[in-house]
This record gives sequence, structure tokens and C-alpha cells, in this order.
Amino acid sequence: MTVKILKSLFVRATICVAISALSCAAVLAQDEVQTFQPDQIAAGAKLYADNCSVCHGQKMVDAGGGFFDLRTFPPKQRPRFINSVSNGKNSMPPWKSVLSQEQIGNLFAYVVAGEKK
Repeated sequence: MTVKILKSLFVRATICVAISALSCAAVLAQDEVQTFQPDQIAAGAKLYADNCSVCHGQKMVDAGGGFFDLRTFPPKQRPRFINSVSNGKNSMPPWKSVLSQEQIGNLFAYVVAGEKK
């Protein structure tokens, strides 16, 4: 093989390795348990009490309406939570026109770190 072909193969292999490494880093980052500041959790608790408790129950304890038990929401599934709250799911309406992304993030902090079973 010529030097030009070898260089081309080396560059392609390097790019493939870099892309693989970035993909693995993204997957690993999703698996990390997040930590939240007390003010985020408190802000989320207030938002929850004002907006979510009607259906999901006080302190995430469902009063028998059959809604998802948020105390069991998987902490590693932040994108799922953000999507469900933003765009709605099943009988839950979308909240993206009511709550900012920061507020939805604070709700996630409360759900993950707040009241537990």
C-alpha cells in the first residue's frame, strides 16, 4: 500500500475511534446519578405543589386517581421526564407553554431527590 492510502486509513480509523469514544461518554453521562442543590429541590417542590399535586398527589402520594407514582421515577431518565412534562403524556397535558425549562428541571430535581417511598 502506498503512504497516501495508509494515511487515509489512519485518519478514518482515528475518526471512528473518536466518534465511538464520544458516544460512550454520552451513554455514561446518562447513567450518572445527578445531584441537586437544595434550592433546586425546594423550587421544584413548590412548583409541584402548585401544578402537579392535583393529579399526582400531595408529596407525590397518589390519592387513588391511578396516576404515575413519581416517587419511583428512574433518576437516570431525565430526558424522558423532560419530554413527558414538556409535551404531555397520556392524560397529562403539555406544560412547555406554562413552565420554563429551568422550572421543569427543578421539578425533576424534586421528583428525583424529594419524597421517597
